[in-house]
Amino acid sequence: MTDYATLLKESGLKATFQRMNILERIEVYGHMSIDSIYEEVIKTHPSLSLATVYKNIILMLEKGVLVEVPITGKKSKYELIKEDHIHLVCTECGEVEDKPQHSEADELFTSMTAKENFTLSKQQVNLYGVCGQCQEAIAS
Repeated sequence: MTDYATLLKESGLKATFQRMNILERIEVYGHMSIDSIYEEVIKTHPSLSLATVYKNIILMLEKGVLVEVPITGKKSKYELIKEDHIHLVCTECGEVEDKPQHSEADELFTSMTAKENFTLSKQQVNLYGVCGQCQEAIAS
C-alpha cells in the first residue's frame, strides 16, 4: 500500500483526509472517473461535495500525483502516478488496462525526440481500440 501522506507532502500538498481518501479509492480500483471516485468517497465521507473532489483531482494532476487517461466519447479516468506504462483503452466500455512499457518503444521515443532536439521528461502512451470482452459482445 502506498504512503499517501508522503506522496502528497513530496508533491507540495497537505495530506488532507479528502486527498488521502481519493488516493485510496483510486489505488483500489486502478483507473476511475471523477463520478466513480465521488460515489466511493461519499460512502465514508457523506458531507464531501463533488466540487471538492474535482478541485482535489485537478490540484493532484497539476502536482503530478495523478495522471489523466482521456477516453474518446467518455469521461477521463484517473490513476496514481507510477512507472511509464502503456494504456489499452476500450472505446466501447471505457475500461483501461495497464501494460508494461517495452524497451523497443522506449528506444523509438528516445530516437524520435533526439532527432527533433526535444528533451523527453515523461510519456503517456494510450492505445485505443475494443477489448476482447466487448468484441465478443458485438459479435454475438
